[in-house]
Amino acid sequence: MFDRLHEDVRTALETDPAAGSVAEALLYPGLYAVWLHVYVCNPLWERGHQFTARLVSQLVRGLTGIEIHPAATVGRRVFVDHGMGVVVGETAELGDDVNMYHGVTLGGASSERVKRHPTVEDGVTLGANATLVGDITVGEDAKVGAGAVVVEDVPAGATVVGNPAEVVEREESVELTAD
Repeated sequence: MFDRLHEDVRTALETDPAAGSVAEALLYPGLYAVWLHVYVCNPLWERGHQFTARLVSQLVRGLTGIEIHPAATVGRRVFVDHGMGVVVGETAELGDDVNMYHGVTLGGASSERVKRHPTVEDGVTLGANATLVGDITVGEDAKVGAGAVVVEDVPAGATVVGNPAEVVEREESVELTAD
């Protein structure tokens, strides 16, 4: 547990140049929202205590402005910077080293009890007020621009912007051929 707490504080210090010290980083509500999700809400949900998990998650929302559904999956070193207004839906999955800014929504596109929220793979950055809707996947190391509305899969390494979001940049992949 303490390794993860240490990783998260270190991530805040490395990701946000405004975080000048450990004491300052410990003031970030995004850290508390993630920690309370990982160590309280999600375990309660997984053990069948859905009402208590939802109650605690709503208290966390009131304190931090960040709403993470207790059933959502959250990887390691997820950093929510200026997190006010962030919403992470029930079937959303966040990989490791995800960085998201205020106003990000990982929303559902169905009222059925199915996978209906986005999967965000490792190393993704989600810009301020980005909205991702439905059972889509944002590939590893992709970047979603501020205000983008994403309704389709985003390839690994791509940068998407706009409404609806379109790829504006893509990392070149190296093809290996046998000679």
